[in-house]
Parts: sequence; C-alpha cells; structure tokens
Amino acid sequence: MFDDLDYSQPYGSARSPVMGNNMVACSQPLAAQAGLEMLRKGGNAIDAAIAAAMVLTVVEPTGCGIGSDAFAIVWDGQQLQGLNASGRSPAGWTPEHFAGHAAMPQRGWGSVTVPGAVSAWVALSERYGKLPFATLAEPAIAYAQDGYQVTPIISELWRLGAEQLKDQPGFAECFLPGGKVPAAGEKVRLKDHANTLKSIADTQGESFYRGELAHAIIAHARANGSVMSLEDLATHRVEWVETLSVPYAGAVVHELPPNGQGIATLAGLTLLDALGVGKHPVDSVETLHPVLEAMKLALADLQHYVTDSEHMQVKPAQLLDPTYLAERASRVSEHAANPGHGSPKAGGTVCLSTADENGMMVSFIQSNYMGFGSGVVVPGTGISLQNRGAAFTLEPGHVNAVAPGKRPFHTIIPGFVMNADGTPLMAFGLMGGPMQAQGHLQMMLRILRYKQNPQAAANAPRWRIEAGLQVSVEREFDQLLAQALRAKGHLIDFEDPSGVFAFGGAQIIQRTRHGYVGGTDPRKDGLIAAY
Repeated sequence: MFDDLDYSQPYGSARSPVMGNNMVACSQPLAAQAGLEMLRKGGNAIDAAIAAAMVLTVVEPTGCGIGSDAFAIVWDGQQLQGLNASGRSPAGWTPEHFAGHAAMPQRGWGSVTVPGAVSAWVALSERYGKLPFATLAEPAIAYAQDGYQVTPIISELWRLGAEQLKDQPGFAECFLPGGKVPAAGEKVRLKDHANTLKSIADTQGESFYRGELAHAIIAHARANGSVMSLEDLATHRVEWVETLSVPYAGAVVHELPPNGQGIATLAGLTLLDALGVGKHPVDSVETLHPVLEAMKLALADLQHYVTDSEHMQVKPAQLLDPTYLAERASRVSEHAANPGHGSPKAGGTVCLSTADENGMMVSFIQSNYMGFGSGVVVPGTGISLQNRGAAFTLEPGHVNAVAPGKRPFHTIIPGFVMNADGTPLMAFGLMGGPMQAQGHLQMMLRILRYKQNPQAAANAPRWRIEAGLQVSVEREFDQLLAQALRAKGHLIDFEDPSGVFAFGGAQIIQRTRHGYVGGTDPRKDGLIAAY
C-alpha cells in the first residue's frame, strides 16, 4: 500500500502533491505554518494540530470559532483512538421548551449547544502533547492581536454570513469592524479573541467551562432568553471512543461512531464492494452510477437511525452488517432510485491532518456548523458559538428529537485509514456539512481503489447527492458523463462552488515508505506545510 500510488495529475488544478517527514495539511496557510512551527519546536503531530486549530478560529472564523465543536482520530504510534468533544443540549431543552416552534431554531441562542472545541484542545494536549499548552496558543494569539490579511475566499464567506447574521447578538460588534465586512486583503484584528485565547491557554480551558469566560457566556445567554446554565458548561466532558471500521480495497477505513455521520461512509464503502465497483474507470458511468446508488442507500439509513449513541434504537454494528448491506445492495438496478431506509436486524467546518517523523498521525475537525454558526458572539470575548442544536428535530418519537443533555446528530467527521497489517496509512477529512460522508467515500474510492495520489483525489470534480434523484455536480464535471447518468434517471444539476458547504474541502496526509505525501483542496486557501 505504501508505494503503489499513481502520481499523475489528470484534473484541472495545478496543485501537486507535497512530500515530507513532518506535515500539516490545512485549509489556511497561516494555520498550516503555525502547526509546522510547533513541529520545528520539538512538538508532535498533536501539538501541530492544536496550534493550527486555534489559528483557524482567528483566520477562518467563517467555519469555526472558540465556541465550535470538535472531533479527532489519533494514531499515537501504538493504537488508534477517537475523541468526541461535541457538546450536549442544555438541561432545560425539553420538548416543551420549544412549544410553539414549527422547527428547531437555526440561528440565535436557541440553536446553541454546549461548545466542545476548547475541551478537545485541552484533552488532546493533556493526553498526547509534548509542548506546553500555552505555547500552542501563541500563534493564534499573535494573529488575533496583531492582525492578519483576510483571503478572498474567506472575505466572500464572511459577506454571505453577515447578510444573515448581522442582527444576531454580538455579531456586528465582533465581525463587522467599522460596520462592514472585511475586504479581501484587508487586515483584521480580533483583540477580544486574543484575550480569550490567552485566558484559555493560561487556565488549561478552565476559564471557559468553569471560570470567568463561562460566567460571561451564561450572562449573555440569560440576557437573550437562553436556558443554558453554568452547570451545563461545568459538566461538559469529552469522550474517548473506539472507532468503527470496515475493510476496503486492501485497507481498513475508520470513522467515529455516532453521533457523527461517518457510519454512512463505512456503509457506502461496504455497498461498493457488494456491487463490485472497481472494474471500470473511476470517471465512468459504469462506476459512478452504482456509487451514487450505494451512497443514497447509506444516507437513507443515516437519516433514519443515527443520533447520539446513547439514544440509538439500533446498534452501529447492525447498520454495518455485511449481510444486511448485501441485501440493500441487491436493490440497486440500472436505473436511479429514491430509496427509503432499510430494516437492519439485531445482531461551515474546518478540517486538518498532521503527521510527524515519529509516526504520530492526527485527523482533526472543528466546526460552527452553518458558517458562523448561531451568529451569537459573547460581547468582549470573541467567542462565536456554533448552532449544532439546529440539527435536532421537534418530531415526536424521532431518534434525533430534542431532549435535555443530548448530543445532536453531527455532520463533522474525521477520517483515518489503516493498512491491513495494522500500520497507519492515512489521516484525512473533508469539510462541508452534508457533503462530508459523501466526500469521504469519494476520496477513499479514488485513493484506495484506484490508487490516485491525495492531491489528484482532492482535485477531482465532485458530486453531492441531494433529495430524491437530484445530484449536484461541479462545473468541471464531465459533460458526457453527466449525460450518461441522466440516461439512467439521475437528475444532474451543474452547480458553481459557492456558499458555505458547496463541495467541501479535503485535507489528506498519506504515509509512504519514505515519509508522507499530502494533498490539500484547491477549493480552499489550503497549504501542505512540510519539511
């Protein structure tokens, strides 16, 4: 598996794969370099990931913030370990609390669950880090204090977010300096953000969950009608979990268990094997039609069954049972279908990858959810809060129905691949809301089954399944292939890569015999920093 990659670049991007012994793959160059700085200081891949993640809250606030949620998968040199740092709903979030609402609030305090990103940084550092936690925060504090130039992509996402969120409590004060959206190339300073990061660094996160910052968060919550309490913050805990995995193309693909959607990627890959995908060229209708049908089957089960693992009505293993999935695969025909869920028998986001010369590899993801998330910013702190509560439903009896102290269904998922012999192969992710499970499957199909190098796989035109028979594809998608898919009943829509989610942003680091090779998404400002 180490040295059988195809290094050709068959797609439009001019980006080439990057090689090195230490590596950070990230959606923003300043964040990637911050991670590399930690590696040069003698830190490990965990230190690099945390430093990069902190910088991203400053330089890419359209996708993540200090009030985000986070997940990670870590190869520590001996074993693979998963981290779920997503927050739970406030204790006061009973169904009665939302009486009179037709649906869960999408923005504002009514969409905010307990933020978990800070707890992820602290937990990862305490368990695996080599450098002092305060050292990891230094680059982010410096960029927030001294300023950075906003990139064109982030300026546009900032504008789109501000159009919707400018009236949310605290948003304009923090994110509309001088009353306007920062233009591309404009220098932005986030001094409140810098002070908050310093407080988090000095207290190992205690101030955020039990100290001064926690009191500021809850004071703002109460002033705006939220029932979130100091106890909700103080009782938040991360959860170390075992990954779910399936064999695929000679390797083993790992995802975190629910409340995330990674299980849909694993089910989809198992369905691809059941359908015999891999005998025709990767960009052919003979390949893509069954791939689309398999992904639809996996997503149908995802939407019906997956929620907080404590509230699941079926076990994840049941959804991944090969016999069950073979029966699901038997439903695929030569024509596009709109499947429902099966009946298994008992039995606005950023992602980054890091790797160091000692073999540690990390896949990390943190997210606001919808762009700037809830739009709520705690005054004087720069703490922008996610809107993960919007993923709950008010439908009585649904597995993802809102309830006190419950984790909502989550779109953000880190990914990891092991070789069949138990050695690590790849840390990867692909941000983009509902695109993520689909994007993970597309990356694995291309890299593992068709041996494309990480950069070529990131460059390739993508598709995204919508409702029913609708499939959105990028403008660069092959026109003849689109026509062939339409002939099979797929409703193909060419879409410009705009908006918060679009077609996602991949960050991939793959191990080779001599080091690492990385790919970063051309749809973002990404950089592979390596030495």
